[in-house]
Amino acid sequence: MSDTLSVIVPCYNEQETIQPFIQAIEQIKPEVPELTVDILFINDGSKDNTLAVLKETSNDWIHYLSFSRNFGKEAALLAGLEHTTKSDYIVVMDVDLQDPPHLIPQMYRLIKEGAYDCVGTRRVTRKGEPPIRSFFARQFYKIINKISNVEFVDGVRDYRLMTRQMTDAILELKEVNRFSKGIFSWVGFDTKYLEYENIERTKGETSWSFWSLLNYSIEGIVSFSEAPLMLATYIGIISFVISIFALLFIVIRALLFGDPTAGWPSLVAIVLALGGLQLFCLGILGKYLGKTFLEVKKRPIYIVKEKDIEK
Repeated sequence: MSDTLSVIVPCYNEQETIQPFIQAIEQIKPEVPELTVDILFINDGSKDNTLAVLKETSNDWIHYLSFSRNFGKEAALLAGLEHTTKSDYIVVMDVDLQDPPHLIPQMYRLIKEGAYDCVGTRRVTRKGEPPIRSFFARQFYKIINKISNVEFVDGVRDYRLMTRQMTDAILELKEVNRFSKGIFSWVGFDTKYLEYENIERTKGETSWSFWSLLNYSIEGIVSFSEAPLMLATYIGIISFVISIFALLFIVIRALLFGDPTAGWPSLVAIVLALGGLQLFCLGILGKYLGKTFLEVKKRPIYIVKEKDIEK
């Protein structure tokens, strides 16, 4: 009996890339004849003809889910994992072919050898990417690896092949605020990373802007580190200590040299500085409190409007 492999593919406004992606998967199928491969596309509230294309291509090995609106890539990945519970192996990857499908046979054989539970991928170059995005991406990995107990590999992609056991472990995490790169690392399991040169998108346009990636990075830091909370605490302690020394300086100066008339600009500057620090710390606390609020409400992470596959 052959093994089954499900390829989970989130889509948002990707009408131009679906057919080339399917063709690329068809090309690698003969390399793994022992595998029964199927694809599950997740239409994440696309506003173009993505859903129409998915309906046209749907068959016995190509399936789709369609959300009622855009819930984000994290929700799409979770939906894909939850609807492939009968597969022996699971691949998660993007539809734009920046995740090279030709690596799948190698990933599968590395796992079948018994040495790994997961084979992931990482880019060794960022050729074609805007320099400012590359710079901040590298800084993100440096920062989060210093403040988090979970390892984040620089250049790592969501693109990976996992065993059923690892996938089930991921599905046990029911948190609403999901950051898949961190979740994949947090569950553990033996993982090997295949390196490859960056591949530029050939069709369609990315939905990830600089600001959306920045917000995504902040979500990752807050989800897998308490360092921002400690930073707020340290800022408060340091501000208090500085104020004590400032008070002593003022008292001693008044005793030795009298109490000269102080200008109000310096007072205003101090008030603004302390007020800014307080707002900064409140913002950090608010971010964590907001995440707690979302978890407590227990709203569904996604809503499926239509599909051609059952869990």
